[in-house]
Amino acid sequence: MDRRQALQNVALLLGGTIVGGSLFLQGCKSETAGADAALLTEDQIKYLDEVAETILPKTNTPGAKEAAVGAFMAVMVKDCYTKEQQDVFVKGLADIEKRSEAEFKNGFLKITPEQRTTLLTALDKEQKEYQEKKEKDKPSHYFRMMKELTLLGFFTSKPGATQALRYIAVPGKYEGCVDYKKGDRAWA
Repeated sequence: MDRRQALQNVALLLGGTIVGGSLFLQGCKSETAGADAALLTEDQIKYLDEVAETILPKTNTPGAKEAAVGAFMAVMVKDCYTKEQQDVFVKGLADIEKRSEAEFKNGFLKITPEQRTTLLTALDKEQKEYQEKKEKDKPSHYFRMMKELTLLGFFTSKPGATQALRYIAVPGKYEGCVDYKKGDRAWA
């Protein structure tokens, strides 16, 4: 093979890699993810922050609201969920509000933290029962989605990973067996 042929082959290989890579990444996006189309409004994102804060409240460590979990949920639902899952999730926000009005005669944002906890605890029990009985191809219960996204968003955020978990920015050597004392925080 001469030099010219080798350069053509390398150019073809690199060009295919670049074009193939961009096509692969475009294929990862949800078909409902428009260029600038937002699935959830700013008010709904603030609402999700309050739901997440009820699930993971601020204590001696930051809460879910400080980790901006509502915005994280909005991105994940828009970019990673199917249309059917998105519909279940958005309808779930309206259902929480409806249940809050029915049970406490006030919207979710206006009820006390104790009432929020009571409402979400009932939803958690409901979602567990739903998950046990649901068909394999059906989407999860909306509260399960919210709870999973809350945990994922919080523990992968800077406040969650550095303040709620034990964190070493640049770890030293690998130690496969480290003593764990009851009550120690998990490692990030």
